[in-house]
Amino acid sequence: MRKMKKLTKILVSISVLTLMFSGCGKQAATETQTQTNNNVAESSTEYKYGKIDIPGKDGSLCGAPIYIAYEKGFFKEQGFDVNLISADFETRKIGLNNGTIPIVNGDFQFFPSIENGVKVKVVDGLHYGCIKLIVPKDSSIQTVQDIKGKKISVDEIGGTPHQVASVWLEKNGISAKQEDGEVTFLPFSDGNLAIEALNKGDVDVAALWDPFGSVQEKTGNYRVILDISKDDPFAGKYCCFLYASEKLLNESPEKVAALLRAYRAAQNWIAENPEEAVDIIINGKYAQIEDRDLAIQLIKSYKYPTASDREKDPTQVYDNVQYFAEQLHQIGYLKTDPNTFAQDSYAEVDINLGL
Repeated sequence: MRKMKKLTKILVSISVLTLMFSGCGKQAATETQTQTNNNVAESSTEYKYGKIDIPGKDGSLCGAPIYIAYEKGFFKEQGFDVNLISADFETRKIGLNNGTIPIVNGDFQFFPSIENGVKVKVVDGLHYGCIKLIVPKDSSIQTVQDIKGKKISVDEIGGTPHQVASVWLEKNGISAKQEDGEVTFLPFSDGNLAIEALNKGDVDVAALWDPFGSVQEKTGNYRVILDISKDDPFAGKYCCFLYASEKLLNESPEKVAALLRAYRAAQNWIAENPEEAVDIIINGKYAQIEDRDLAIQLIKSYKYPTASDREKDPTQVYDNVQYFAEQLHQIGYLKTDPNTFAQDSYAEVDINLGL
């Protein structure tokens, strides 16, 4: 009898403990699930539009609005969890065309691609010139006329430095067509190789992106014969635009508007804080430049548009698209009538969509 009572007590105790642990397990599971739900809700609230990839690792100083929008939280404020990626020109075109890359900064190098069917639209202007043509300090080349019969290094045939040089030459009566033999373009994908070729005399002129061109100029060993931030026919015009995926524009125009708000907030901030912007870029190793004073000088020269600038000239982006379409049409890089091209390739976005 005593053994039975003892066994009963043991069974009761086990039952109580089982219920206790079971309750704790359910409570812990409930708390875990609640926390998970809270995290999902918080993440959803924080990033309204979720995660996107934006090309922003090419080392270009003029891509400053991307770096600043990322570092200062302007993308986040507009609902984007941005992942900065490396992407060459072809990768950008493919991404824009299929919508996996929503927006990129680029120059009029994209114009022939648009004409050839890549589904992308110009939606805004980014900044003024960032390309220079340089010669050795003791070169006999003083003016554009002196380039006839010479060799010019570019990063790629059909790239923007090539197009810039071609427009400049053609506007001054020198054919840029290789078959005419009035100038010769040689591609060097690495700026250091282009400078080495310039020093050896293998080329006479180097067409270079910033900051590389400006860094070389500051050594005192080279002269700039064309600076598109201040020389005709490029002065006072956007050299780089923002291009949005046509797929995204059609399916989710409010996302494009939100992205433009982030870019514009960054452009305003850079215009007001150029020194701090450069510090962020250099410390984050976003651009291939260590000379702070030179970087500040360049950032200011790019004249990132502010809200007041846009109000003063609301049609500037469209006008600049049309202008460069005319220049490229004149040298045979575009076949489409410039007015038609501008109308087809530019999309005006309501910046307040989605607010």
